[in-house]
Amino acid sequence: MFLRALFAFLALPGVVAGLVPALILHFSPPATAGTELGWPVMALGILILPGCVRAFYFTGKGTLAPWSPPRHLVTGGWYRFSRNPMYIAVLLTVGGLALAKGSAWLAGYALVLAMVFHLRVLCYEEPILSRLFGTEWAQYRKRTRRWL
Repeated sequence: MFLRALFAFLALPGVVAGLVPALILHFSPPATAGTELGWPVMALGILILPGCVRAFYFTGKGTLAPWSPPRHLVTGGWYRFSRNPMYIAVLLTVGGLALAKGSAWLAGYALVLAMVFHLRVLCYEEPILSRLFGTEWAQYRKRTRRWL
């Protein structure tokens, strides 16, 4: 399962928050002056992400990948504060990089990601969690916000 978790981490947030932003920065028009505020925002995202992946692996007994999801509902760690801290971590990482580099294209990508993540949560993940975890999910949903 460790190899599946590692592959999922590299394939999903690694591509979405790493490879795609690097390509956007490489191929987009020259950026405006960035702001130093972007670096700590990005660092916060990078700090949160491994804790989420760890919780999925150890507590949930699965990975962040849809093909190998957690078998147990994860409600501890960063999941005490938000039902979707992994998505928040990716958005902080990409948004922070957009701020640091002054890239409007990367900021646009972060905005599109936020919309896609929100729709995925509403239309796909929450209905599945409701079916899989029933009352446990309902209780968790009542006490923990979707985002912040």
